[in-house]
Order: sequence, then C-alpha cells, then structure tokens
Amino acid sequence: MSDVTSKTEKPQNTRKTQPDDGPPRLTRLAFHSPLSEARADGIVRRLAGAGPRTVLDIGCGWGEFMLRVLAVVPDARGVGIDVNARDLARGRRDAEARGLAERVEFVEESAVGTGRGPADLVLCLGASQALSDAEPPEHTTEALRELRRLVADGGRVLLGEGFWQRPPTTAELAGMWPEARADEHYDLGTLVDRAVAAGFRPEWTETANADEWEEFESAYQADAEVWLAGHGDHPLAAATRERLDRHRAQWMSYRGVLGLAYLTLVPVVPVVPA
Repeated sequence: MSDVTSKTEKPQNTRKTQPDDGPPRLTRLAFHSPLSEARADGIVRRLAGAGPRTVLDIGCGWGEFMLRVLAVVPDARGVGIDVNARDLARGRRDAEARGLAERVEFVEESAVGTGRGPADLVLCLGASQALSDAEPPEHTTEALRELRRLVADGGRVLLGEGFWQRPPTTAELAGMWPEARADEHYDLGTLVDRAVAAGFRPEWTETANADEWEEFESAYQADAEVWLAGHGDHPLAAATRERLDRHRAQWMSYRGVLGLAYLTLVPVVPVVPA
C-alpha cells in the first residue's frame, strides 16, 4: 500500500460489504503506488535476475508486483500479508486468473514482528508502517532492521518509501494528512544512509517522477469521481464527495514535495571471524 494513501485514507472495516451500487474502488490502479509500467518492468527484470525462490510481500495489498515477479520466475513461490481483506481478495482473484494461485498465498495478518521469512526477495512498497508501531520517522528505521531480518543472505529487498524532495513549508504541512510534520520523513540521502546502517548496500536507487505521481493520484480518485458525477442523490454521495475533495486538497499540498523512492537493497552478509 502506498505510504501516502495509508495516511490519507480513513480506516475501513474491510469485513463490511459496501452497497453493490456504491463507488468502485481503485480499479484504475495496477499498483497502489506511483509506479509506471516501464519502471515496474525494469525492476521486475532486475529482481528476477537474482533468481529468487521465495518472495515475501509486506503490506501487499492485492500483490500486483509480487504476481509479476512470480510470472517471470516459474520456480518461485510467494506469500503476501496485509490487513485489508478486500485487497487480499482481489489478489487471490488476480492470481487465479493468471494461473498463479498454486504458487502464492494471501494472508490477512499484521506484519509487526512477523515470523515469516527469511525470503529470497522481500517486497515492501509504501508499507514500512506495517512493520513497526513506532512513530515516524523512527518507523522507517525500525522497518529497515526488520527487512534485514526477513531477507535471506544473498537475497534482495525492494523498498518503496516516502521522502521529502525538499523541506515542506508550514502552509504545505497544514494541507497534508492530519498532523503532518516536517520531521516525519527523511530526505533521500538520509533514507539511503539509514538503509546502509541497517545492514544493506543499495544496488539501485530510483524515484517516482512527476508523471508517475500524477497518473497514480488521478487513477486513485478517477473511479469514484466518475461515479459521483452521475450519482449526486445517492446515499453515499455526500461522504464520497467529502473524501474525494479532502484527498485532492491533500495531494495538491504534497505535490512536488513528497517523493517516493524505490530502493533495491542487497543484505550485507556478516563477516565470520577467522
């Protein structure tokens, strides 16, 4: 799940079925983060080249990236964990449709202190908050330590993590998610340094560009916006309008300020004393 939307979305009771004629949810998104098809293809190829046999997806949502890795690594098996039952159900349907259901498991559980792993490839895309109960930005540091514990020596971690592209102004912070603070994200250099301190070397560092952000944020809202335009008298219209308008205003406040880094990390193998 995107680090941004985890802050701006209101918690949902995922076991409670919404009305069938209510606004659709996120059908225009392939990934729950600002990630283009071209970038995703390149990262998948790079990760597949390491030959992972086991894949662990933390805060997987519907696990699109994990499924793409499994599709190109025929011997690999995957486990995705998340607390959103609705997204997990979508992941199971997608796996079934692609003939991958026998090689992947979607599990509804918390990732804090998880006993799953070590895995050859650990994915954590915008979900570092799922690994720690600490307040930001310390949750990022703790998540990196957890990711080192969860990845096998010789494996890879793909971390998608928010960072400040520049220091936000007081006015910008006031328009973002509730209680947004200037110290809750690192800058990119500090983020990479924290990964190194946690026991990794950065194989690849890349960041979402403006086009990826705009496609993500537009697709994030598009289904519900179109639905709302034609259902102004629906019982859910007022709440949907308030949610969409709030999120759009938040996006305009962090647009160009909040970045999303994709770090491909190689675990440092401990040196055994002679």
